[in-house]
Amino acid sequence: MKNTEQRATGLLDEIEGVIQGHRDGHGYVVRDDGETDLYLPPNEMRAVLHKDRVRARIVRHDRKGRPEGRVVEIIERPAQPIIGRLLHESNVWLVAPEDKRYGQDVLIPKGATGTAKPGQVVVVELTEPPSLYGQPVGRIKEVLGEIDDPGMEIEIAVRKYGVPHEFSEPCIAMARMLPDKVRPADRKNRVDLTDVPLVTIDGEDARDFDDAVYCEPAKVGRGKGWRLLVAIADVSHYVETGSAIDIDAYDRATSVYFPRRVIPMLPEKLSNGLCSLNPEVDRLCMVCDMLITANGEIQAYQFYPAVMWSHARFTYTEVAAILANTRGPEAQRRKERVGDLMNLHDVYRALLKARQMRGAVDFETTETQIVCDENGRIEKIVPRTRNDAHRLIEEAMLAANVCTADFIQQGKHPGLYRVHEGPTPEKKEILRNYLKAMGVGLSISDDPMPIEFQKIAEAVKERPDAQQIHTMLLRSMQQAIYTPINSGHFGLAYDAYTHFTSPIRRYPDLLVHRVIKAILTHTHYTLPVLPTPGEAHEKLARRLASRVAAPTQKLRKPAAPPSKEIQAWEAAGLHCSANERRADEASRDVEAWLKCKYMREHLGEEYGGVVSAATTFGIFVTLDALYVEGLVHITELGGEYFKFDEARQELRGERTGIRYAIGTRVRVQVSRVDLDGRRIDFRLVREGDDLETRAMRDKGAAGGASGATAKRTRKSAKGERGAVQSLQAAVKKASAAKRSARKGRR
Repeated sequence: MKNTEQRATGLLDEIEGVIQGHRDGHGYVVRDDGETDLYLPPNEMRAVLHKDRVRARIVRHDRKGRPEGRVVEIIERPAQPIIGRLLHESNVWLVAPEDKRYGQDVLIPKGATGTAKPGQVVVVELTEPPSLYGQPVGRIKEVLGEIDDPGMEIEIAVRKYGVPHEFSEPCIAMARMLPDKVRPADRKNRVDLTDVPLVTIDGEDARDFDDAVYCEPAKVGRGKGWRLLVAIADVSHYVETGSAIDIDAYDRATSVYFPRRVIPMLPEKLSNGLCSLNPEVDRLCMVCDMLITANGEIQAYQFYPAVMWSHARFTYTEVAAILANTRGPEAQRRKERVGDLMNLHDVYRALLKARQMRGAVDFETTETQIVCDENGRIEKIVPRTRNDAHRLIEEAMLAANVCTADFIQQGKHPGLYRVHEGPTPEKKEILRNYLKAMGVGLSISDDPMPIEFQKIAEAVKERPDAQQIHTMLLRSMQQAIYTPINSGHFGLAYDAYTHFTSPIRRYPDLLVHRVIKAILTHTHYTLPVLPTPGEAHEKLARRLASRVAAPTQKLRKPAAPPSKEIQAWEAAGLHCSANERRADEASRDVEAWLKCKYMREHLGEEYGGVVSAATTFGIFVTLDALYVEGLVHITELGGEYFKFDEARQELRGERTGIRYAIGTRVRVQVSRVDLDGRRIDFRLVREGDDLETRAMRDKGAAGGASGATAKRTRKSAKGERGAVQSLQAAVKKASAAKRSARKGRR
C-alpha cells in the first residue's frame, strides 16, 4: 500500500541528470527532462562531485513541494581537471578547488605534488573519486603560478570552463605554410574592388578587422537611394573544410574576449594578418552589394568574391566626431573620405527608419569597459558609450546578414540561421503580471510581436521607473541560437536572419560563407566529420530538448524526422551556440574576479547605487561610480520580515511597507569581498546610523574578509558565517528577519 502511494506521488521515480554543487555544501541534480532540479543535502554530496552524471531517486518533498533526492548510481565521471590552490597543513598536502561548487578538498599524496609550492595555483587530475568516508585523491598535472600573478584569472577561467587556448601542432604547422600576402592565383574569378574606397570602422583597441564598408548615392527603381557595399574577410579561402585549422576553429567556435587578452578562433597569422582587412594592403573578401531605397528597404542584392584594398582604418570615435562636425580637425585630416562617411550616415538613417517601421526591439542599455594597468589590475570601470558610428556599422551589418539569410533560403541550401524565438509562456505570464502591478497601461498578447515590446518601452521612457521596466522587458526574452531550422529573429523583427559578417571570430559565419560560395558555383556544401561536441553542447541540447509544448496546445501531427544532413547541421548549431555561452561565462568569470580584486581596495567605503535585481534572499545593487554589482543580504535590510513580491519583482517590509525594487536608489557600504566565490557584499547605510555601531559592523566585516584570505576555504566559510552571526547580534536583528534569511539561503 505504501509503495502504491509513493508511486502516486512520484517518490520512487528515478531520474537522470548532472550534479550541480553549491558552495554551502549541498547540491542539485539538474534533470535531463527539464523538470525542477532535485535538491541533494550535504551528506548526499560526499560521494559525488560537481558535474558528475547520476541517476537519483526522489525521496521527499519540502513544504513548497520542491523535490529532495538520493543518488542511486553514478553514471559517468567526466575527465575534468580541477583548478585550485595547493595547501600544506599538518603534514598533509591538499588542493582547495577554486570553484567552490566542488565542495571537497582534494588530497595529494606526498610524491604527487611535482614542482608545486604551497599557495600556488595548480591543475589537479583525479586519481581516486570521493566516497562517503573519504576525500577525492589526485595528482598535480600543471602549475599555473602565484594567485596574484598578472593574468592568473584568465589562466584559471580557460581551464575552469574548458576553453581551448592552445592550437594543435598540425594547425600551427599549416598556418606557417600560408602566404603572407594575396598571390596572383588567389585573384582568379574575383571582382577587383581595389579602386573602391572601402574603409574599416572599429574600436581603438581592435586588432582584427572583419568588415569594410562603402556607400554612394544611386537610383533605385524610380527614386533615389543608395548602393551599400559590405565587404567581409574571405576566411573560407584559406581555411579549407576539414583541415587542421578548420578542426581547431570548430573546437573553439568563437574567439573569447577578456580584458587585455583575446583567445582567437584562428591562428594569429590569419586573424591579425592574412584575413584582417588592414589598411592599404590587398585582401580577399566576400561582398554583399545592396541597393537600398530612401525608406531603408533593400530593393536588390548580390554576393560575389572580390579583392579589396582598404583606403582607411577609422575608429568609432573619429567617425562620430566627423559626422558631428564636417569642418572639425578630424574631418580636415580625412578630407577625401568625409563625403563617403556622410553617404554612410544617410543610408544608416534610412535603415533606422525601416527598423522603426518593423517594430524591432531597441532598448538602450549601459555596457561597461574594464580599463587595466600594465599588471592587469583594474584602473577604472567606464561606461561604453554607443555613438552614431557604432549604430551606422551595426545597421550595415544587419542589412548584409538579412540578405545572407534570404540568399540561403532562396538557394534552398542547408545552413545555419541565427534564431531568436519569442518569450516562453512562463515568461509571458510573469511579464504580464509585472506590467499590471506597475500600472503600465499596455501589455502583451498571447502571441506577441516585437513591436508590442517596443511600444511599451516607448510609453514608459519618461517614467522614473523606466529603466526598471526596460530591464524586465529584456529579461522576458530568450537567448538566440544557431540552427538550420529557421523561425525568424524576434528581437530584430526579421523573418530570416543569420551571421555573415564575422568569420574571423565566429565559426557559424565561416560555415555561412562556404554555403554562399556553394550556391554561387551551383555546387553543394557538405559538413565535414566534426569532432564529438563537448560538455557545453550536451548541456544546451538538454535544455533545448526540455522546451515542450504547453498542455493547452493542440497536439500536432508529428513531423517527419530530419535527414542526416539536417541532423549534422543541428549538431553544428548546438555546438556553436553552446560554446558561445561558454565564452560568455568565462569572460564574466574573469570580470567578476577583477572586480572583486578591485573592490578589496575599497572595503568600508560608501557609494550610491541602484537596485539591479530583487530576490527572495536580498537585493543586488549596482554602484553609480564604479559600475560594480554586489549583494545586500536580506538580513541587512532591517529588523523586520521582508516578503518577495514576484509580480512586482520587489522586496517589501511587512511592518514599515518599505520597498526595494529594480531602480530603487540606495546608499551602501562595501562590507565584504570573497574573491574565491566572486562575490561582493554590501550593507545598507541608513540615516541615523551612529559611528560606533558602524565601526562595530565594519570590524566584523573586516574580520570575515581577512579570514577568507588567511585560512583555507572550508575554515573561511565557517569564519564568514561566524562574522554574519556576530554582525546580527551587534545590530540586534529581529528573529523574524533571521527566519527570512534562513528561508532565502534554502
